[in-house]
Order: sequence, then structure tokens, then C-alpha cells
Amino acid sequence: MKLATLLLVALGAGLAAPPDYRFDGKISREVLENYLSRSITMTEMYRSPGSLDDDIRMLKNIGAKFAGRTIYLWGGEARIADPKFLQQGREMADRIHRGDPDVVLQAAAFEIVTEAVKDVPVPDWVFQEFGVPPETRGFDYSKMLFPDGKMVNHWRQGSSVPDICQTETKMWFFFLAGSYVNIGIEAIHFGQLDLMGRNDPGYRNWADLLARVRAYATKKARRHYLICDAHVPKAGPVVDGKLLLDFHSFPLRPKEVADSPGKAILQVGYSDSLYNRSNGGIAPSGWKCEHLPYLVEFDNFGGTRTPGQSSQSKGTSIFTWGYDEITWFAQQPEEYRNEWLRYAWKWLKETDPNGHLEMPGGRMLTRGTESWYFANTRSDAFPKGFNQEETIKAIWAADKR
Repeated sequence: MKLATLLLVALGAGLAAPPDYRFDGKISREVLENYLSRSITMTEMYRSPGSLDDDIRMLKNIGAKFAGRTIYLWGGEARIADPKFLQQGREMADRIHRGDPDVVLQAAAFEIVTEAVKDVPVPDWVFQEFGVPPETRGFDYSKMLFPDGKMVNHWRQGSSVPDICQTETKMWFFFLAGSYVNIGIEAIHFGQLDLMGRNDPGYRNWADLLARVRAYATKKARRHYLICDAHVPKAGPVVDGKLLLDFHSFPLRPKEVADSPGKAILQVGYSDSLYNRSNGGIAPSGWKCEHLPYLVEFDNFGGTRTPGQSSQSKGTSIFTWGYDEITWFAQQPEEYRNEWLRYAWKWLKETDPNGHLEMPGGRMLTRGTESWYFANTRSDAFPKGFNQEETIKAIWAADKR
């Protein structure tokens, strides 16, 4: 029976049509939001510190359709010159897509370059893209830095924030994006876009890079499209009325509940949160919006010197009870973690329907006895699970889009 006939039968029986996850060459707002509503962070899933087998089982069990940050580099760029790195990513993508070809896997290209980029050969296809005569060399770290010396050695000695205005930086990001597209990745998170663009207030250099990346995806991506996002403290880049990103993303920014240690809520206007202020315009796929859809995630970025104590008693802070967001979450009792996911999902639905909660699936922790958070159900096969899997599944199952 044809799909259209099946849909008519379902509708005639009073059943809702299944969500549409089809896209090719562009993506509609409806399909994009269907993906965002089933999104989950699966940091470095390609080399899961736990078990790739159990992660894949969990994604299928909960009905995930968008897996965030599954492969990326944070420094250590020489890894991408080792065929094993991208081969692991390809094997991950192949396994997931054999089970569900609709799943979008996201990579990331972050706000960091180190001296190790010299060990990554620049391919001819990158030189050709930028009209530079091909030569045998690695990427040049010195040509990616801010000319005024700002953000140089920002992360540590020999590890800096790259300047998006530099051609070498754009070549590096184009190389990363193309390499990920080649292994089956269909989305890329571009990190702290404004930090790298401090000399690009009109976003012209970002517009140039993203146009090149999208053109490459048109020819090489699984569905001839690459879904792009970044963290947007300024609510999202717009150039001549056109949005540069397919969706926006930002940390959750939980606010401590005074006199209730460990407890936190979400609040419009707290800190630099994105709620009710995502910029609108014409999306890359051509549709117009007053506010671009966005994700909020459990971010990780360190902690204070007093973990477990209030970080906000003297005013606004990005830390929650001394922790970053995912580490704060992981420190809570299991019952409260499950309760908080239900609360955050409902709060976002009621407060700003343009926003979507990216569920925590796998992410590095920066404090405590455990080094990684896993939403997976704890079992003999997976003893490190934090047991949010069934809660996520129930939240999504009850969601009527």
C-alpha cells in the first residue's frame, strides 16, 4: 500500500499521521522541528567511552532522530590525519543508518585550533575551493590567529581561538565539514560563532564559509543538505534578512532555587539565556520565521572552586550550585533528574514553543567520581547508566506534535 493511502487510512481511523523526517536539498520547518523534538546529545559516540552497542540500542528504544555531537575534535587535530578516526565515524554512521536511515548524526567544529594542525595535510580539494594553488603542506596554525593577538593561547599555550576572517581558518573549517559529510554526517554544530567572529560583526566571513560548506553538501551529503547550528549569545546571525543557520542552540542556564540546595529552574531573561529571543528572518531553506527554532542543551564548561555551594547567591552566574549544567544534573538524585527532565520539557513547551530540549544522552562531566554521564538504563551490560532512558522515551511518547 502506498504511503499516501496509508496516511489516509490512519487519518480516517482517527490516528495522527507519523512525523515526517524527509528532506533532500533543503529542509522544511516542520521536518526540522520534528528532528529537534527528538534530539539527544551523544558526545563522541563514535568512540563511546561506554558501549557503542548500548548507545545504539538506547537510540532505537527511545525513538531518537537527531544525535548531537557524535564526532568532533577539541584540539588534538592530528587525529583526523589518522584514517582510524574518520573510519570509526563512518562505521558508527553506517550502523545507525542501517537501523534507521532517517536519523541525523551531528558533528562539531569548535572554537579551537592548536599547533597540531600542522600534522594534518591540506587536501587538494580544499586548496581548489579557495582558489589557492595546491602544495604539499599541513594547515598553518599561525595563519588562523587574530592579528591583534587577542584569543591567542586562550585555551593553553599553543591552543587558540581561530579568527574566522582568516582564509586559513575557513580552509580548516571547510576541511572539517567536508570530511564529516563524507562519512555520513548531516549536521554540524559550529561552536561559539561570535567568539571566532569578533572581527566579523556583519557575519560576512561566516556567510562565506557556510555557503561553501552548503554547496559541498549539495553534492556530497546523504540527502544533499547539511543542517548547521551554533551557540548564539546574540540570538543568531542574520545577513541582509537571511538567517545563516538552520537552527540556533544555547546552554540551558538553570537558575538556582534559593534555600533549596541542588534545585534549579528555568527562567526567561536569566543570564544570557535564549528563551523568547531567537532571531528570525529567511531560513537557509527559504521559509520565513519570526523566531528561528532552537535547541537548549546541558552544556559542560567546568565549575567553581566550591562545588555544591551556591554560585548565584551574589547575582547571576552561568554555574549552578558550583557546577556546569550536565555536571549539576548528574549530581542530582535519580528521581530528581527524571522529574527535572519532565519539568524542563513542559516549561519550554509552555514558555517558548520555538525552543526544544536536547535530551542529555552522553556527555563528559567535569566534577565528581564519574567522568561521563550516560542516560542509558543501568544494566549488567551497561553498569554506568544514569537511568534517564525510560523517562526520555515516555516524554517523547506522550508528545503530540
